[in-house]
Amino acid sequence: MVQTQSIINQNSSTEILPGGTNPDVFELAEAWYPVHYLEDLDKTKPTPFTLLGKDIVIWWDQKLQSWQVFIDQCPHRLAPLSEGRINEDGLLECPYHGWSFAGDGTCQKIPQQVPDAKAETSPRACVSSLPATEKQGLLFVYAGNPENAANTKIPLVEPIETAPEGWVIINTFRDVPYDALTLLENILDPSHVAFTHHRTVGNRANAAPLELEIDQSGKYGFEGIWKQGLKPGQSGKLSTTFIAPGLMWHDINADKGRILTVVYAVPIRKGECRLIARFPFKFASKLPGFFIKIRPRWYYHIGQNGVLEDDQIFLHYQERYLAAKGGSANFNKAFYLATKADTFVSELRKWVNQYHGETFPGESLPPLLLNKELLLERYHSHTEKCASCRQALKRVQQLKFLVAVLTIVALASSPLLAFFVETKSISLVIIETVIPLLLGAGWWNLSKLEREFYQGRIIPPRNLPEKKR
Repeated sequence: MVQTQSIINQNSSTEILPGGTNPDVFELAEAWYPVHYLEDLDKTKPTPFTLLGKDIVIWWDQKLQSWQVFIDQCPHRLAPLSEGRINEDGLLECPYHGWSFAGDGTCQKIPQQVPDAKAETSPRACVSSLPATEKQGLLFVYAGNPENAANTKIPLVEPIETAPEGWVIINTFRDVPYDALTLLENILDPSHVAFTHHRTVGNRANAAPLELEIDQSGKYGFEGIWKQGLKPGQSGKLSTTFIAPGLMWHDINADKGRILTVVYAVPIRKGECRLIARFPFKFASKLPGFFIKIRPRWYYHIGQNGVLEDDQIFLHYQERYLAAKGGSANFNKAFYLATKADTFVSELRKWVNQYHGETFPGESLPPLLLNKELLLERYHSHTEKCASCRQALKRVQQLKFLVAVLTIVALASSPLLAFFVETKSISLVIIETVIPLLLGAGWWNLSKLEREFYQGRIIPPRNLPEKKR
């Protein structure tokens, strides 16, 4: 298992492995975390995010031509800088009193001070910054001691990094209402796909015994192998890799191609995380890759949001039930892990307990959200943060307005035609009837598509009545 071996065990004189120096404790802050796809960041305005409970602001420094990440507090009166703007001088400007900051965090302007005063030169006028870097199309932020950042290994998808040619990758993300560890536990369990995702990406008919085994494990993660696939006749090398604290991927490597399911679980706060998902494909034939590339990104996101919503509600409940039974420390009594299909779930919980990997130790989960509409909302958890979906929604709304106008015009033209045309032909009557109906159907379908950018479906496909054969 070469890729994981390099991550789990390799250490050079200059490279620092994540998690701190204590061999028995994984310090979650001492690691790099992806916070955004680069293509979704707007260089014209600041972007807020919360990482490990710490509010940060991401902004593009025109002078340094790089992304900067600050603690989202102005040193003056602690106003969030993410509510400000990037001003005409290319500085991050506080919305409260206009204090302006350069990419290194230093204050460049205090509008309220008298001429020749130099309050901006004080260290107290500086904003705290966090190290940031771009890798594999993502912006990574270091949450711990900045002195360790440059030499700490970044959690990258090794199969892509070692052989980047030929991959076709579908990317998505979403802020979900459950912990990063709950997300990892769910994704590390391939056996749930047949039932939870029945009629989306799974099929109950494919449910079968699944023997999973751990190949190696330690402070920096683990790797396991599958003895069989999720579908009948699925062959090739199948493995799962977990890179502590928040990266995992399933790897299906067969003769016809290679497929990865990659997930980063980025902790926002207790009970909330950002899911960053990647689906790299490498096929023997170029045809599948061609069809993947020609579909717009937002189209995939609508479908992938639906898949995420298959288990979004019960995971929100499940982690609270586990917490009430003693949490991860008591998982063996809280869970009845009766088969080898639960091997990776068990190994993750063992890692959490052995290396103190609890994301927010001592904190309680927020109150249970009983409103399913809140749990399934898409706009704030994805659409407004996604460049592709924002633009698609705008175009759908514009087209919907245009169709509505044309429908009104078509309906209004009927009396006018009756007034000016004495005898109507059958074809004219058909046109007068069909065109408004077609436009109305178009408006209805656009409205249906528009809703998919805002809200998920209340009833998951698995619970819909089966079609009679």
